[in-house]
Amino acid sequence: MSATPPPTPPRRPKLRTTTSAEIFTRIITHGPVSRIEIGRLTGLSQAKVTKTVSPLIRDGFVTVGEHAESSSPGRPVYPLSVVPRSMLAIGVKVNADEIVAVAVSIGNEVLTSTRRALDRHDPETVVREIVRCARRLIDKLGDSADRLVGLGVSVSGDIDTGSGVVRHSPLLGWANVPLGEQVARQIDLPVIVDNDVRALARSEQWFGLGVEAESFAIVTIGAGIGCGIYVNGDVVVGAHGVVGEIGHLPLASPDAVCVCSRRGCVEAVASSGAIRDAVRAGHGDATLTLADAVDLAHAGDRTAVDAFDRAGTAIGAALAVTANLVDPEVVVIAGEGVMEYDLYERRIREEFAAHAFGAAANCRLAVRRHTFIDWACGAAVAAFRDALLPTAA
Repeated sequence: MSATPPPTPPRRPKLRTTTSAEIFTRIITHGPVSRIEIGRLTGLSQAKVTKTVSPLIRDGFVTVGEHAESSSPGRPVYPLSVVPRSMLAIGVKVNADEIVAVAVSIGNEVLTSTRRALDRHDPETVVREIVRCARRLIDKLGDSADRLVGLGVSVSGDIDTGSGVVRHSPLLGWANVPLGEQVARQIDLPVIVDNDVRALARSEQWFGLGVEAESFAIVTIGAGIGCGIYVNGDVVVGAHGVVGEIGHLPLASPDAVCVCSRRGCVEAVASSGAIRDAVRAGHGDATLTLADAVDLAHAGDRTAVDAFDRAGTAIGAALAVTANLVDPEVVVIAGEGVMEYDLYERRIREEFAAHAFGAAANCRLAVRRHTFIDWACGAAVAAFRDALLPTAA
């Protein structure tokens, strides 16, 4: 008579309340961490923490470490850690010309990745390529694909995360595209769609700045100008889901027309496309690339230098607005545009200093380069967060 095989662990942890979800999240982001420390972080009793953690240990999502030193004599401490590959997620970053996809563990390990060039970015093409990328990653994961809890997709623009609808994406030229629904029809995973900068900020919340900082903002410079804001223990979404659209603050010249069709937006002078187009217009050469604009600016070409100066002035003013409104500890300037940061750093800092009010001027400005793999990891974190929402008993 053959032995009865052990039960298959659940794909998602059984989290019945927001409290249990918060405890598990603290273990993910702060582990190895003791029950006492979790209680301090959450304001919960050690008994409550123990009761919540026990089924997570039983089901293989949390592991107990060896005895560690305790600040309280006579009370042994056994730190808790997430089991790194107990949960996996796929994250997809959609750009205008490329899709970047990753498979990530709950321990913040990129297990595998893939990319697909886009020769066009109509919804049908993008959905097809997202699904192809996801299926390729699932195949590469093999048996580990059973641990997948969801697929996160991040897109630039106004995103209704609850419904998975891309309400407006100027970069892609989309309006009211039910992206989540269209992808979910073709892939056997829960699908969550989020704004790309907000997803990147969530990744920083879990595995970067948010572990130590009480508040931060991450401003991305590149094809667009975006901002994710972390305060009061979470990334801000807002009543309508468009918090952080500093690229569309009217801080530039009214003569500048933005891709959103409005005038005077920061993005109209500070996006990589806007800088390139300004240099093209100044030289009367439509073949110039952004790399050409960068080279010309480094060589002292007045047209190119002025284009980067205008960008830095608009970005610096937008950072000051962010600091005045939110008062974060630090603003991280990120994105593909930071590779040319030296060309507009002086203007950014001058404008920030000129407009930051009072103690807001103490906000630290830091620069960090993010690859599109990092952006895709942010989309995976959005999928993990969705998987940790409390479920009905």
